[in-house]
Amino acid sequence: MSDHEDAEVFARLRTLWREVDPVPADLIDRMVAAVAADGLTREYALLTLVEGELGAVRGDADALTLQFSDGTTSILLHVTTTATGRRRVDGWVDTATAEIVLTQGERSASTSPAETGRFVFDEVPPGLTRVRLTTGEGDAARTLATPQFEL
Repeated sequence: MSDHEDAEVFARLRTLWREVDPVPADLIDRMVAAVAADGLTREYALLTLVEGELGAVRGDADALTLQFSDGTTSILLHVTTTATGRRRVDGWVDTATAEIVLTQGERSASTSPAETGRFVFDEVPPGLTRVRLTTGEGDAARTLATPQFEL
């Protein structure tokens, strides 16, 4: 068969398949959404501000409680103001975590949580902050990065 005959056969096959099994009308939109959502767990987390009585259990007027989750891993942060005007960040994570990094601009601090998932960052200056944690090791390693929030 010549190239022209091959092209003719392929054109007929393409026409046949378009009639027998057409591409769903919303396939392109669904694929774009699936690809866009694929990396969201790495970049974004759900932010929930816990307000009301839970935010002031110990009477801390300047306390802030934040919860972030990607559906698999959750991190709870309780932020209080220290006597020096800086912030203390007490946190808990519900998954075995190798490292937790608190970042403010170019400055960062890291820690490893206790077996209970608890961790602390002391004397953190106020400002835009992001927390990133790495769970698992090797090929199973995952990263949860919170959106920026104000301390």
